[in-house]
Amino acid sequence: MRLAAPLGLTAGLWYPPTRQSTEDAIAAGHVDTRTARALGYTELPVSEDTAPPDMAVAAAQAVLAHGRCDPLELSLVLHACVHHQGHDAWSAPHYIAHRLGADRATPIGLLQQCNGGAIGIELAATRLQGDPDAGPALVTTADRFLLPSWDRWLTDYGMAAGDAGTAVLVHRREGPHHTDLVLHALATTAAAELEVMHRGDDGLDATPLGHGPMIDVRRPKKVFVRDQGIDVFHKIAYEKVTAVVAESLADAGLAPDDPRLRYAVLPRLGVKALEQAYIPPLADSTPAELLDLGRTSGHVGAGDLNANLADLASGDLLEPGQYALVLNGGGGFTFTAAIVSRPGAR
Repeated sequence: MRLAAPLGLTAGLWYPPTRQSTEDAIAAGHVDTRTARALGYTELPVSEDTAPPDMAVAAAQAVLAHGRCDPLELSLVLHACVHHQGHDAWSAPHYIAHRLGADRATPIGLLQQCNGGAIGIELAATRLQGDPDAGPALVTTADRFLLPSWDRWLTDYGMAAGDAGTAVLVHRREGPHHTDLVLHALATTAAAELEVMHRGDDGLDATPLGHGPMIDVRRPKKVFVRDQGIDVFHKIAYEKVTAVVAESLADAGLAPDDPRLRYAVLPRLGVKALEQAYIPPLADSTPAELLDLGRTSGHVGAGDLNANLADLASGDLLEPGQYALVLNGGGGFTFTAAIVSRPGAR
């Protein structure tokens, strides 16, 4: 998506205080050594007491304060998640808006699997571009992965799940709000034919957890590999990642080898999954240094891209005037690339 003018981003991340190291998980029998080695995580954050919407509220409160934004200014509160949010037949986005005092915002929930936070930023940018009177938009994500419904180490291939909340404030830069990063462009593309990877040959059930007492993403993926082969996914992922990288760079006015492009930031997936599906198309698309920020967080549900923005915003990875391409993907499948920079001239 080509932006009429760059937008400001203020980004934050909230982790629970408890962590489970990979060594402890192996010792407890939660994961075997071979799988842990393929994942490449050192530890995962684990929320024992804080529900996902409260994680999102904690991240958002810090971001709104840092961004100098009154909650009453917000036009949208967009919340994305992958797993259970704490109650049934209930709206977590409205809860988050209520807790924040964002009484003039429209709360919207996003079910885009692991790309939900990225799509939230794209929708926020669309709203700000389309309505000159719209106030800033807040994008939150939060997920918690607990047994018996989700095994954070073994429910899916290619990732282990960490608990976290993220928040990104999207605003016009001419206002009073603090800008951590400048958003120059986003590109998104989908491969809807890959929805079968998470469905297999299952029928559509009438009740939650109708296919088993625990969510098991591995089972339908085995069916996909049996029927179509994993190379089908790798080929489509290569084409889609290459496309969003090229489009986002072009819309930001950057050549793939622009010296200002410091990093290409990876999703927070396991090392083997990155090496198979994401690193090849990225490495073939730009010589920018690949950056993996997920070894101590795991895959944080709908919030990988947003968490990566928070780490870029809070650290000294980017100098003023330097850019990063932040890549993400999510089941369905959808792929998004965002181009951001550190404010200021280099």
